[in-house]
Amino acid sequence: MTPVLAGRAAVIAGASEGLGLEIALTYVRAGASVLLCARTGATLERAEREVRAAAHADQQVRAVVADVSNVADVEHVTREAMRHFPQVHALVNNAGVYGPLGPLESIDWNEWTRAVEINLYGSVLMTRALIPHFKQHGYGKIVQLSGGGATNPLPRITAYAASKAAVVRFAESIALELAPYGIDVNAIAPGALNTRMMDQLLEGGADAVGEEFYSRMQKIASEGGTPLAHGAELAVFLASAQSDGITGRLLSAVWDAWRDLPPRRDALSRTDVYTLRRIVPKDRGLDWNNK
Repeated sequence: MTPVLAGRAAVIAGASEGLGLEIALTYVRAGASVLLCARTGATLERAEREVRAAAHADQQVRAVVADVSNVADVEHVTREAMRHFPQVHALVNNAGVYGPLGPLESIDWNEWTRAVEINLYGSVLMTRALIPHFKQHGYGKIVQLSGGGATNPLPRITAYAASKAAVVRFAESIALELAPYGIDVNAIAPGALNTRMMDQLLEGGADAVGEEFYSRMQKIASEGGTPLAHGAELAVFLASAQSDGITGRLLSAVWDAWRDLPPRRDALSRTDVYTLRRIVPKDRGLDWNNK
């Protein structure tokens, strides 16, 4: 892999397994130093060993056990990043959960709110903590993991859907706020991944998530799902100088020609392509109440 992240450092949340671990491995292979964080110490320790084995001697690999929805933990992660790296160039907010599966009126409310805390609050807290550092250096890359929950209704998986949609609108909003400071903020839809979260859906069964969705997930899982490398490669692009000036976008790792965006960044900045927007009747050729 071309070392497009050589000399850069990144903080990666939710990095102990699945896509987060794949992003960490891809980042070090692209030349970056990384600080990994996750809630579970045992899996994080294994991930740290694996990532360190992929790094060269001049790259740092650090790990901090942290719950990104906890203010004190986020502050600790930030302090550790500042202690080990003279400059942090990128933040990857990958920590996320599906939350409870099933009809809204029957699921555990505490589990529902906990999912929102991890998916939404965790992303906001990590972003908020590193903004002063990015502003100080006049540069930063914030990469937010989103997914199908942001762009499609997901009945019976409402905590995930609502929090991921909120995360994308947060990314769009903070991108405008931070644009004057040389800080780019983008979200990734990585595709249907055959990871621990997919296992949770399948274990929940058709009664929890609905027969149609369950059958579709079974098919995706049997076919292997979207390769983790797709999302990880897009995450590298969004943390590199190649994507400078591309901000406020939700990009699909599978369907969007994101590698072709650098020469089109000016045209892109003048459109609402790759953003969440309301559809009105005229967008669908209807003449209902158009003014």
